[in-house]
Amino acid sequence: MQKLKTHSGAKKRLKISKKGKVIRGHAYMSHLLNGHGKTAKSKRHARGTTVTDKTSVKAVKKMLPYA
Repeated sequence: MQKLKTHSGAKKRLKISKKGKVIRGHAYMSHLLNGHGKTAKSKRHARGTTVTDKTSVKAVKKMLPYA
């Protein structure tokens, strides 16, 4: 049987924890971070990582077959 290909976009953005949960970064943190409508509170809460919602876990694990 052929090897499965890992989804390039998923491998850059997601990872699987040791307990099998999918870890992702928060959205809206790529640009306009200095006084263009984002409050300090919203930027602070978007820092770091979080666990992906359980409805997308099956699709993500299919995209990352060897993770």
